[in-house]
Amino acid sequence: MADDTTPVTDPVTDPVTEGNENDREFLEFVVKQIVKTPDAVKIERKVDEMGVLLTLEVDKEDMGQIIGKAGQTAKALRVLLRVLGSKNNARVNLKIVEPEAAQGV
Repeated sequence: MADDTTPVTDPVTDPVTEGNENDREFLEFVVKQIVKTPDAVKIERKVDEMGVLLTLEVDKEDMGQIIGKAGQTAKALRVLLRVLGSKNNARVNLKIVEPEAAQGV
């Protein structure tokens, strides 16, 4: 018999795991508007106890556009994702994969 005072996270109604991919869709939309080769944009979404991790891969030629001058574009993307995540009571982090690391070079 379950204790009624124990909080239960229902995977169907939990805002982080219920298939709520607004954060991924938002990031994909914004990044595809910035880069020159939108077909090369790949975003992977993982949910764990730390929150949501979005892993972004773009074409080697587009890395400068995503990082921006002194990292300002990447920083702005992270801030916007954090705001979107807080709306859903979730912590959203962005990892940008360097193309060399993605290809195993």
